[in-house]
Amino acid sequence: MKLKIGDPAPMFTATATDGSPIKLSDYFGTKLILYFYPMDDTPGCTKQACSLRDHSAEIRDKGAAILGVSTQDVKSHQDFTEKYNINFPLIADTDAAVAQAYGAIGSGSSLTGLAKSLFGVANRITFIIDESGHIAHIIDTPNCANHGEEVLKLL
Repeated sequence: MKLKIGDPAPMFTATATDGSPIKLSDYFGTKLILYFYPMDDTPGCTKQACSLRDHSAEIRDKGAAILGVSTQDVKSHQDFTEKYNINFPLIADTDAAVAQAYGAIGSGSSLTGLAKSLFGVANRITFIIDESGHIAHIIDTPNCANHGEEVLKLL
């Protein structure tokens, strides 16, 4: 089932970069930028994370928090965070449960979509969740290098 604007955001509990549990309900009352990305420390994913990092103060000023989600483990997220000074949590979705709940793993019958599903690699998609826990915006094809700006325009 593909999520659409106005749908309730699927609830989740997962592990954050620091190893602590993190859940969607932690963010009720604030806007949340929940972005899914394929893999730590790859060119596009690094550009995307760094763009959000560079605009995180402006995003916070607009009442929003940022969470990144990929299927790598906590150690991979810690290394990525340290290397690029990422200033928001990354979720270690190692069983792809969060990505599956958001329809962000594999897609369609394309060869790339099937390969991503087989290897448990998340698609690149961003959900902006409003203060009440509903999907306010979906960015299906984020511009990695300018993702922070894309998000700011929608807040």
